[in-house]
Amino acid sequence: MILAEFSKYLQSRKQEIIDGKTSATKILCDWVRLVIYKNPKNHVDKIIHKELLFAENSLGDFLIVGKSDSGRVLANALYNYAQSYEHYIMSRWLQDKNPMDFNEK
Repeated sequence: MILAEFSKYLQSRKQEIIDGKTSATKILCDWVRLVIYKNPKNHVDKIIHKELLFAENSLGDFLIVGKSDSGRVLANALYNYAQSYEHYIMSRWLQDKNPMDFNEK
């Protein structure tokens, strides 16, 4: 349920990953920030509020920590999903590339 909501958000920003403007981890940060800073309206929002702690400094560095054991499992699952999605996008992008495409000219 939570991964499905994050997946929708991640897929909506897929082109940004392809263009190299952002990473899936930064998109995870954006999504958690978005959910944490609004009033919880559904079960996903309530679970994120209850289980995760989000901190960010003025430089844009962020930290997502689970408040309990289940929160740590959730944070780890979200991070792993973001990483696997980014790897999937890169593998799809590399499918039609040849080694010669990466030579400097």
